[in-house]
Order: sequence, then C-alpha cells, then structure tokens
Amino acid sequence: MPTAGDRIREVREKRRLTQDQLAEKADVSKSFLSEVENDKRSAGAETLLKIANALGASIDYLLRGAVHETAASEPVTIPPELSRAAQELGLSYSQTLGLLDAHRSIVARRTAKSVKDFTVEDWKQLNTAIKKVFG
Repeated sequence: MPTAGDRIREVREKRRLTQDQLAEKADVSKSFLSEVENDKRSAGAETLLKIANALGASIDYLLRGAVHETAASEPVTIPPELSRAAQELGLSYSQTLGLLDAHRSIVARRTAKSVKDFTVEDWKQLNTAIKKVFG
C-alpha cells in the first residue's frame, strides 16, 4: 500500500522535479524531503501543506491517495468575490481552489441553516485564518 512518501515522490516525478527543486519550492531541506519520501520521517501539517502547494497536489491525495474528481458536466465555479480576493492577495489558481475547498468543507459541516454569501473581505479573512493554522 503506497505511503504519503510514495505519493509525494510519485507526484514530484510526474512534475519532473528533482528533490532539490521541490525542497526549494516547499522551503524544506533536501535531506528532510528524502527522509519523508523514504518513510523515515513524517511531515507535520504545516510542512505537508507546503509540499502539497509546491506540487500542486491535494493533502488528501498525499495522505490517503484520495482523488476528488469533478464530473465533466459540473465545472468549478469560483465566486466573483473569491476571484477578486485571490487577485488582491496574489493567490495562484491552485491556492484559490484550495480556499474554495476549505470554505465548502466548513459549510458542509454546518447545520442546515442558511449560510451567508462571502464578501471579498470574508474570503481574505478565511485565507488569513488558514495561513495562521497551516503556515
């Protein structure tokens, strides 16, 4: 059964990145990355998020091999407020989708009460809160 280290190596190789390149992009040492890929060390949440972002992969995939596929008939729609917040914050497309996924996860855990539409400022605050937790 593949481990998180195996999946990190798999995605890194698919992206044609060396360990040096990924380590630099994720702001970790090459030796640490090598130990993670070889299952000699575990990456904490903050480090795993950095590696996932550098690879353009989801944490779910790296940890569990879970792939969330969107049906071809169901395109991803980024709310205009999120799009504006992402532009103002300089977020990549991958980071913007991550923020949208985080919002959807939070909403899914709430009760059936109606959830207010997020403003640009709400999206920025959510991004700040996530960065505080995950670095």
